[in-house]
Amino acid sequence: MRIGVDLGGTKTEIIVLADDGSELLRERMPTPRGDYAGTVAAIAGLVKTAEQKVGTGETASVGVGIPGAESLTTGLIKNANSTWLIGQPLRADLESALGRPVRLANDANCFALSEASDGAAEGAGVAFGVILGTGVGGGIVVDGKVLAGANAIAGEWGHNPLPGDEAVRPRCYCGRTGCIETFLSGPALAADGGADNAAAMARYEARLARALAQVINILDPDVIVLGGGISNLDRLYDRVPRLWGDHVFSDAVATRLVKNLYGDSSGVRGAAWLWPK
Repeated sequence: MRIGVDLGGTKTEIIVLADDGSELLRERMPTPRGDYAGTVAAIAGLVKTAEQKVGTGETASVGVGIPGAESLTTGLIKNANSTWLIGQPLRADLESALGRPVRLANDANCFALSEASDGAAEGAGVAFGVILGTGVGGGIVVDGKVLAGANAIAGEWGHNPLPGDEAVRPRCYCGRTGCIETFLSGPALAADGGADNAAAMARYEARLARALAQVINILDPDVIVLGGGISNLDRLYDRVPRLWGDHVFSDAVATRLVKNLYGDSSGVRGAAWLWPK
């Protein structure tokens, strides 16, 4: 039995999967924003309650997707837009609270792993998973395995500069200006006019095409899967591939842009699959 937890900025979700991947339980609760100790307690409480509700008497493996990364040097959380996690020994504290090993991964890595395992990117040799939501993240799966990278930042395209001559380059929470996240996040689209504004959507699609073209030029994935709230805008899947060819270093682009299969549940499923069969 596997438990996955998706620790988001506003909500925390838990799922319990049987060995065959079938869902035994899934629940959500508000995230204790700004409260690190409360966040640890909430996750531990969700896990223990879920095991009691499933009622098998089995102690499950636990994987947690987080909006950041665990430093490979210090074991502390870094690069989290849920800033109260930064500098905290989250994995160690969760292991202490639960009395068992816990695996952590970036939430975008969990999303990509879920979709590459049995979702919209199933069977792809190289899949790039994109989160377009409150923030902008990315995860890479190669031959069914998450690529974390030497610095635990593989796939973090959201904190590269947006290519192109933008007149205004907003400051990002990371301290830089002009990050892709400041243009392609949900709040950025809303501030520019929103999804119902034709001109705003044209700007958004052009920016997304330029940003993803950089990924294609470096990673050359078979599939790019979109997740997050903006992934529900169906027009993106037709329009963005029409635009990115001008920026990709190839005579043709075989990379497919697809919508996720599991929606909001993809990240939490991927967290559970951090413990493979």
